[in-house]
Amino acid sequence: MSHNPYAPPTAQVDDVPQQLAADEPLFFAVSLTKLVVMTLCSFGLYGLYWFYRNWRLIKRRAEPGILPFWRAFFAVFYCYACFARIRDAGRQRHIEPPLSAGPLAAGWIVASLAAKLPDPYWLVTLFSFLFMLQVQAFANRVNTVAVPNHDRNARFSGWNWVAVALGTVFIILVIIGTFFPEPA
Repeated sequence: MSHNPYAPPTAQVDDVPQQLAADEPLFFAVSLTKLVVMTLCSFGLYGLYWFYRNWRLIKRRAEPGILPFWRAFFAVFYCYACFARIRDAGRQRHIEPPLSAGPLAAGWIVASLAAKLPDPYWLVTLFSFLFMLQVQAFANRVNTVAVPNHDRNARFSGWNWVAVALGTVFIILVIIGTFFPEPA
């Protein structure tokens, strides 16, 4: 038996961060137009998907102990941490001006919690994506510096178009129901 007790282990360990593929961006890549359209037409669900995809990449790259689904589900508590990681990645790559993670996270939280407001003020929550736009633009710059040839995710897939069509109809019905309620 010629087993070397000083050799490094050869088994795959689950809690060690994995390397991303050479063409995989550091953060979720999506065009600003697609982010706006999909977030509006999904009533904010795409925003949660956005958080999930970012946390999944962060987990694979650096933090194997986090749970991306729950961080997205509780995005109101974890949005600052996500924004800060994007900001810090930009700082490491000397991208200027730096991202204002704190004010953007606070704005996103307030706009997201506006869903609890009475009619028609709750509609403000539809515009919570405005705070994500600066973060995504910064993430896109980080991705371009880190991985210049990554997929920019600007095209709308067939499923995206289905969501846009259904979401548009739903938004129109909600606005009609909010501003033109049934007479009592």
